[in-house]
Amino acid sequence: MIKQILRKLPKKVPKSESSDSARSESGNTTSFGNVFQCTNVGSTISSKLNVVKRVSSVVFPASLSAGVEAVDPCLSFKDVSNTQKQSLFISKLNLCCKVYDMSDPDKNTAEQDLKRQTLVELVDFVSSGTVKFTEPAIAALCKMCAINLFRVFPPKFRTSTVGGETEDEEPMFDPAWSHLQIVYDLLLQFINYNSLDVKLAKVHIDNAFILKLLDLFDSEDPRERDCLKTILHRIYGKFMVHRPFIRKSVSNIIYRFVFETERHNGIAELLEIFGSVISGFALPLKEEHKVFLWKALIPLHKPKSVGIYHQQLTYCVVQFIDKDQKLASSVIKGLLKYWPVTSSQKELMFISELEEILEMTSMAEFQKIMVPLFRRMGCCLNSSHYQVAERAHLLWNNEHILNLITHNRQVILPLVFSALVHNTQNHWNQAVLNLTQNIKKMLSQMDEDLVLACQRKIEEEDSRSSAAAERRRITWERLEAAASDQSVGGDILVPVKSATCSVAC
Repeated sequence: MIKQILRKLPKKVPKSESSDSARSESGNTTSFGNVFQCTNVGSTISSKLNVVKRVSSVVFPASLSAGVEAVDPCLSFKDVSNTQKQSLFISKLNLCCKVYDMSDPDKNTAEQDLKRQTLVELVDFVSSGTVKFTEPAIAALCKMCAINLFRVFPPKFRTSTVGGETEDEEPMFDPAWSHLQIVYDLLLQFINYNSLDVKLAKVHIDNAFILKLLDLFDSEDPRERDCLKTILHRIYGKFMVHRPFIRKSVSNIIYRFVFETERHNGIAELLEIFGSVISGFALPLKEEHKVFLWKALIPLHKPKSVGIYHQQLTYCVVQFIDKDQKLASSVIKGLLKYWPVTSSQKELMFISELEEILEMTSMAEFQKIMVPLFRRMGCCLNSSHYQVAERAHLLWNNEHILNLITHNRQVILPLVFSALVHNTQNHWNQAVLNLTQNIKKMLSQMDEDLVLACQRKIEEEDSRSSAAAERRRITWERLEAAASDQSVGGDILVPVKSATCSVAC
């Protein structure tokens, strides 16, 4: 009877059998003592196993983590077999999803060192070319990069009212750069990977991922913006499906910068990317690309902080004209529209850009804009800022520009000759006076009859203006004499209304 009762009771599983079953479920021949070597001492094996399951379920969806065996992330790639390296790669990415506060160097030092060492191992493993980027690996890598990189920047406390960094401001460096740099390096290695399945990767590097990357261009750390520039350029080159979206998103950033905030730190880097993108545009240019030139690049000349990105902006504009010379006249009209009035430094930049554009301008396009252009150049020749006047004079030393002027001298010389004469009579700077004399001499050699005709016209205008001034002087003298005679001659007439008021009082 007792034996029958004992048979009905559940049998106790021996310790060896339970450990064997756990070992078979994990699919790993490593003992639990090795697997959880990096966890806190004193916790039980069951609690550690639950922790690993919770973390893996949070980081990886069930559909992606299915079939991925759990491997201790603290192991080295050299210590596991080739079949386990893929699982170890994902486990290490899982470990690096923890973000630490790097502003306090004494906080979580051991954990930060472990994470940094793991990131370095991941970069080395990817650069070795032995990793196979399956969908779980791509999902894990993109999620790790997103957790570490995508963040909200603190408010800017710049004292300057000019948007973005200026030449006088010191750049601000992110305290977490020691980790961020390695994450950026890993992301770049992933995008550049030769055997990467683009169709599979574009599912995770999608529009939302690209928008978050573009938001990071507002970082105040120039090192981060430089990394982002390289990564976005590689994405644009490798993921052709995302190219229209990237162009549209960058246009929206520029629109917001020009017409709303005038504050952004990464305009120069974005323009540097687009300099190479524009050079790769196919001919004839699409209307979308021309709209980008007219609605985004040309208005970028307006903000006060144009000096920060003017070099990259000029390169982009010149690339467009190199693709289609018929765009030169519309670009010069845009420059004249946004021509600075009170900023001499911006004016110097505009004249330098104008010279580069005119070097690529055909005769037909030049004739469309030569009248408003040289009216503006006449003002620059007369500028009281000697650098602006000097730079405007030096345009005449350019052979291509001089050739354009020579063929259209009948229109251009009357527009600028009065400015040259005014300089010889009134300008305070000796260098500008010397340049003016050289240009007048060159014009005389070019067309002496035209110069003499311009000189006579100026003299006639001066004589007419002198005669008009003399007539005004005589008229004012007569008015003053009449007023003095009336005041000396007798009674002063009082208005009726005022007299009535005085009587009533």
